[in-house]
Amino acid sequence: MSEQGSTERVAIVTGGSRGIGRETAVRLGRDGYDVVVAYGGNKAEADAAVEEVTEAGGRAIAVQADVADEVAVASLFDQAEQTFGGVDVVVHAAGVMLLSPLVDLELAEFDRQVRTNLRGSFVVNQQAARRLRPGGAIVNFSSSLTKLAFPAYGVYAATKGGVEALSLILARELRGRDITVNAVAPGPTATALFLDGKSEEQINRLSSVSPLERLGQPADIAEVVAFLAGPGRWVNGQVVYANGGAA
Repeated sequence: MSEQGSTERVAIVTGGSRGIGRETAVRLGRDGYDVVVAYGGNKAEADAAVEEVTEAGGRAIAVQADVADEVAVASLFDQAEQTFGGVDVVVHAAGVMLLSPLVDLELAEFDRQVRTNLRGSFVVNQQAARRLRPGGAIVNFSSSLTKLAFPAYGVYAATKGGVEALSLILARELRGRDITVNAVAPGPTATALFLDGKSEEQINRLSSVSPLERLGQPADIAEVVAFLAGPGRWVNGQVVYANGGAA
């Protein structure tokens, strides 16, 4: 673990214990980042992610935080700064997906998605905007569902449309700070979030949506995030669709 004041590049990855977030944390570790794996509740998975980042060549810690809780997120950034000396990159991958036609969705499920996906993005981005060092990058997660418009994904897609708006406007509000803000919009990707509850027939049908005729893999998305976090400095205030041509 580095001492405070380190000049190493430091990344916070929310939702870093599973799926795309975990793959991104490992990829950034491979690229030499110090990584803070932020997780919601499963400490065992977060600790496993930290071990993977370490094996990839990075340094990492796990910090529990509810992304919609402003006190918890401020503490997350505090711990990143105290451990590694600062924060350069924030990848906000935490999210929930509850599928239902609009007419059947319970308001509690609506509220849960808005709280985690939209309020969580606001809270995390607000801290990132206050704390990132010059040369930093914020990478949020939208979804290609904002274009694909599959039935039953209405509220989830609506929250992601809000994430896109926040990202594009924040990029302009950070003028003069040398900080980029972008959103990555994956298509169907083989993660537990996407696969849970789907039949084999549904998965096969969704695999054929892309002209490449397969589901995306977490590593496919992590490649895009790593580019935006590092060398992709001239990409700013954009939504990058990483979906194999599905939309």
